[in-house]
Amino acid sequence: MSHTRADFDQYMVPNYAPAAFVPVRGAGSRVWDQDGREYVDLTGGIAVNALGHCHPALVFALNEQGSKLWHLSNAFTNEPALDLAQKLVDATFAERVFFCNSGAEANEAALKLARRAAIERFGDKKHKVLSALNSFHGRTFFTVCVGGQPKYSDGFGPKPAGIEYFEYNNLAALEALIDDDTACVIIEPIQGEGGVVPATAEFIAGVRALCDKHHAFLIFDEVQSGAGRTGSLYAYQEYGVTPDILTSAKGIGGGFPLGCMLTTHDIAKHFAVGTHGTTYGGNPLACAVGNALLDVVNTPAVLAGVKTKRTLFVAALNQINEKYAVFADVRGMGLLIGAELSPAFAGRAKDLLNLAVKENLMILMAGPNVIRFAPSLVITDEDIQEAMQRFERAVAAFIA
Repeated sequence: MSHTRADFDQYMVPNYAPAAFVPVRGAGSRVWDQDGREYVDLTGGIAVNALGHCHPALVFALNEQGSKLWHLSNAFTNEPALDLAQKLVDATFAERVFFCNSGAEANEAALKLARRAAIERFGDKKHKVLSALNSFHGRTFFTVCVGGQPKYSDGFGPKPAGIEYFEYNNLAALEALIDDDTACVIIEPIQGEGGVVPATAEFIAGVRALCDKHHAFLIFDEVQSGAGRTGSLYAYQEYGVTPDILTSAKGIGGGFPLGCMLTTHDIAKHFAVGTHGTTYGGNPLACAVGNALLDVVNTPAVLAGVKTKRTLFVAALNQINEKYAVFADVRGMGLLIGAELSPAFAGRAKDLLNLAVKENLMILMAGPNVIRFAPSLVITDEDIQEAMQRFERAVAAFIA
């Protein structure tokens, strides 16, 4: 059965506003719609499709596991989950892994664990959660309230207590809030939805020191920055600062719903049997795909390639900007890139995104002023060149 975009408006809850075209097939960094039009995809499914569409290693893993075992629940364990947990432990600071299905669930688990551990160690008063303004940590009610963007959390009734906010990259603002009742500080090493804003090295180091001083747990939300997107497996490795808890999702499953929380044994012990759970988390299908993804991404060639490919994007964007003066800033890390519009074009990112679609190019926004690029980590140089040519045509139409 072939559906049209109008069918979305007839059958779906209206909380999304998808594009007018309907994609039906993808391969690498190319996508085809119902009419056979071909697009270059620089969205990566919002930093999810770390190896592009239908990567052979992921297709093989899914097909192989699909003929063996799909789901058990956590009343039993399974080999793909144990394999993936071991790989993540071997590749990171972590000693323990909790699997779930999404970034929101990973952050929910991290925040619950931090509060639980803090309260069990220091008493009921130690429950305060500190988060950065303009952050984004998911859409469950707890995580959307922890995210420092009221536009996403207002209108749903009373909010959870004990959450306060500081200005990102402003250590003095955090220092003014943090105290011995603080259970945790949660930050994105790169604010994704907040405009693709990287933390400064000084800020990250300072946050770690303040958490240590006040016996608060440091949570890194690496849902968007993780799984190789910065050119390291996780962005904390770029900064040389280790969190107590790290959350990962999006790219770790390569397109299959998969999330995880990483932490140490000493903190993980506070999640005793029955304190937290999930029916689907750690299921064999998701973990088999995650294993295949990690085997490809966590290699010197792919991680170095992320940084090399970034230089191609940035050079092309700077060249476009020299001609059209449309951007005030090009920033980010690795293949998470934000191009902030100049004041003259403020608030018009959606217009540029729509013009890109007309040029058969798929891009993202990160708020009304920032164009976001989160392509496949293994996008070819030829696809980058073609994408940037299409983007330049969209920019030319945008300023006309």
